[in-house]
Amino acid sequence: MGWMRSEEIFTQRRRGRRDHGVRAIDEISGDVIGASMAIHRELGPGLLESVYEAILASKLARLGYEIEQQKALSFSYEDMEFPAAFKIDLLVDRRLIVELKSVERFQPVHSKQLLTYLRLMKLPVGPLINFGCDTLKEGVKRVVNNHQD
Repeated sequence: MGWMRSEEIFTQRRRGRRDHGVRAIDEISGDVIGASMAIHRELGPGLLESVYEAILASKLARLGYEIEQQKALSFSYEDMEFPAAFKIDLLVDRRLIVELKSVERFQPVHSKQLLTYLRLMKLPVGPLINFGCDTLKEGVKRVVNNHQD
């Protein structure tokens, strides 16, 4: 399932076809990107990140996904504990981290931030979505965790 066809796939699912079983990461990603494109097309850039987050969470929940917003992420290093050190924008079905931005353009730190979350949670991939771009096509980046323990 490619990133380019995700809006079309989202539209098909939104029309009533729901699969409540375990979904593949690519399917979840496709729904996230499709919903994000629909939101950006309707509202455009310029809103706060928290507004886009709330709307996207609502759309994904209506598709049957389990959504956690601003999920606290704790970690330990050697003998130190860091409780609630980070907050993940969206965790979808406990398997996909979605990091949202509403900025003019991505900065290198944005990808590094998502990659850190993926490594700490031992997840393979997550979309980085910037609603601040003129078109969402330029505001979507796939971050892959190639880290091996």
